[in-house]
Amino acid sequence: MTDGQLIAETAVTQFAVLDALLAGAYESGIPVADVRSLGDFGIGCCESLGGEVIVLDGEVFECTVGERPDRMKDGQILPFVDVCRFPATPGRSIERTDLPAFTSRVEASLVSRNLFHAVRVDGVFTALRVRVTQRQEHPFRPLPEVTNEQIETVLADVPGTLVGFWAPAIYQGITVAGLHLHFIAEDRSIGGHVLDVIIGSGELRLAAYSRFDLRLPMDEHFLRTELTHSEDHRIVAAEGGAVAPAR
Repeated sequence: MTDGQLIAETAVTQFAVLDALLAGAYESGIPVADVRSLGDFGIGCCESLGGEVIVLDGEVFECTVGERPDRMKDGQILPFVDVCRFPATPGRSIERTDLPAFTSRVEASLVSRNLFHAVRVDGVFTALRVRVTQRQEHPFRPLPEVTNEQIETVLADVPGTLVGFWAPAIYQGITVAGLHLHFIAEDRSIGGHVLDVIIGSGELRLAAYSRFDLRLPMDEHFLRTELTHSEDHRIVAAEGGAVAPAR
């Protein structure tokens, strides 16, 4: 038996593709109001890559440099987001687990390696390393250049929530294949993209989705930037999500 629950009637909806960020094509975005209408759980990035986004229990938070996570307004836009409706699925206890072991635990619990899975952990984190990126100005730089200047924070013994997705290998470049996680503290004091983590104790919940709804930007920059995908190492360096061999 898996820890995940198949939710056939709902979808993971994504706006834009990761390879567009790698190419510096992130001028437009989806309004926060539209994100809220599509789900209550997800991750993304702020306008002009000016931070990391967490969608949790219907609230949309932006994590920016030097600021506490702030609730986003409906008119703000996200140049990239994955969002879904997270069901009331059963949880499983998880303790004293580092990131490689956690990744293995998630992958052992998948309904199928061909489906998207939402991943949530509520708990206390013994160690955590998160990053936020700094807002860009025109001309926009590719994501790998932006993450070279990311702001990292190391935390210890902090309660909060991991929010993320596990995506199949065939979607690398469309999104981050494998495990992609963000974090927000319980007291909403800090958050960001997860670079490393040790889970002290918590509850893991998974939900699997057989529908994937991709929505693409229509701004001029995106339309005239022909996207290709040939450099997985750029995604692994910028976002993580290394893909384990298929079983």
